[in-house]
Amino acid sequence: MAEEPKERAQWGRQIEFIFTLIGYAVGLGNVWRFPYLCFRNGGGAFLIPYVICLVFLGIPIFGLEIAFGQFGGKGPISIWKNANPIFKGIGMGGILISAVISIYYDIIIAWALYYLFASMTDKLPWEDCNDCACQLYDSQTNVTNVLNSTELNCTLFTGQPRSASEIYYRDVVLSESEKLGDWGILKWDLSLCNLLSWTIVFIVLSKGIQSLGKVVYVTAIFPYVLLTILLIRGAMLDGALEGIKYYITPDLSRLTDATVWSDAAVQIFFSLSSCQGGLMAMASYNKFTNNILRDAIMIPVINCLTSFYAGFVVFSVLGYMAHERQLPVANVTQGGAGLAFIVYPEALSKMPISPLWAILFFLMLCMLGFSSQFSTAETAMTGIIDEFPRFLNTGKRRILFRVGVCISGCLLGLPMLTQGGSYLLDLIDSYILGFPTLFMGLIETVAIVWVYGYKNFSEDIRAMVGRKPYLYFIVTWVGITPLLLVAVIAFKAYQYVPLTQQGKPQWAESLGWFIALGPIVCIPLWFVYYSWRKGMLKATPEWFARRRLGDPNYQHEELDDVDKIQIKNGDYAQEPYMPQTNFAFKSDNDELTKF
Repeated sequence: MAEEPKERAQWGRQIEFIFTLIGYAVGLGNVWRFPYLCFRNGGGAFLIPYVICLVFLGIPIFGLEIAFGQFGGKGPISIWKNANPIFKGIGMGGILISAVISIYYDIIIAWALYYLFASMTDKLPWEDCNDCACQLYDSQTNVTNVLNSTELNCTLFTGQPRSASEIYYRDVVLSESEKLGDWGILKWDLSLCNLLSWTIVFIVLSKGIQSLGKVVYVTAIFPYVLLTILLIRGAMLDGALEGIKYYITPDLSRLTDATVWSDAAVQIFFSLSSCQGGLMAMASYNKFTNNILRDAIMIPVINCLTSFYAGFVVFSVLGYMAHERQLPVANVTQGGAGLAFIVYPEALSKMPISPLWAILFFLMLCMLGFSSQFSTAETAMTGIIDEFPRFLNTGKRRILFRVGVCISGCLLGLPMLTQGGSYLLDLIDSYILGFPTLFMGLIETVAIVWVYGYKNFSEDIRAMVGRKPYLYFIVTWVGITPLLLVAVIAFKAYQYVPLTQQGKPQWAESLGWFIALGPIVCIPLWFVYYSWRKGMLKATPEWFARRRLGDPNYQHEELDDVDKIQIKNGDYAQEPYMPQTNFAFKSDNDELTKF
């Protein structure tokens, strides 16, 4: 007799869901991307478009996804089975995005683990170097009346000198090749760190959200403790105040630059991990009556405040480094991996008791990385398990599937652990987090708010929390957010510069677009397939019947056997469905509503 699939789990406490989403949203980008964007786009003035985009883009999309996931009680693919099966490709695309992100995100965690272990010494290995590339040689010499001389054989180096921390990062840690396509050899030390990282991911996710919900107490809270310690230490350094002033001093003239607004919109969108399937997946484990209207506002605000807070941590240290070098703050500022693995480590190496501060910093990076990685990997697993519950969600198969996912992720990341792997990582990162997520957000909003209908969706929310969504959500969902997404997509398309014009090979351009279009084409392909096979373009009675979880007396007028539908949190009806038309429901006040 076949084993029955395990009943869908729920969060042990509601705070576990909140901490998980905070950890999911607050990642490495909050530390190394937001402060740099703020510096590049007018300092404190950048907060104006950032907050506006939070209000009209970030919070609406975030609320839309967690409300939809909580009501449906399924993963990002299966949830569309009854909501509107023809849009199932949205869930497939989201899972594909999460899978790709989890593969390359783990590589960055492996780098952070490597640095963490390397910091456990009396002297940081990147404090100094004897490499001639670290030195600046003056090529100007005045010579007069030379009578005696000897020949000097030497090698001249041209270009800017590199710091010891940059040499350590590029030549020791990565052994970086000269260009994309020069793969070189596999870095075994980084490969071991990658294996360790995936092992930790498996251990934490071995029991799904039941084990994840316990770990997030550490991974979501501890980074704030470390950020605060580093901020206090940074504020005590010479030049810290100048760095902070540079960070927050507004340049209001930049607000007329469309690029500033585009950067703010993209950063808000990506920092909340929207449209990757994860928000739906995590919310699907909620109790049906959880107050998602509260969570939809609280969590994005916490995420944005964290980004702003991290900026003080970063720029206090950058100000110190500029003071040490006798350079303007602008000359020592970088974004991305350059900030986390070159600039900041160099500043740490100049502090007293430098290994201690390095350990705390890279421990914080690991915590931030894992807190996002756990949810990203769980999203991919949840999406597939919910599609095949009788095969994958039973006994040992559930564990074996999770083992297989982690092993696959580890192996697929190996090309990025070669000497040319960092170029491949940058390529994947720039394409998977660009057009795919923005396009998914637009189609997702249209599918839920326009096709399914904002009135239907409002009634779903009323069934969960006892009231319909605020007018703010309705206005943004129906008009402002979709229009803003269209504008951002159009502007990014206008800004796009082909890789071939940047000196990259043609195959890199093709690979990038293959990565970008992969999640997007899932939507039309499934649309065509399902229209041809089934031809249904509306929600099923099983979807509407879930409102009884919040209102047991909710009635369906046209489907006589609706009482036979077994509704549990996360479980749909097992009985066959025959398509109906013109659904009608009676609400508590016996008013008839047509859908």
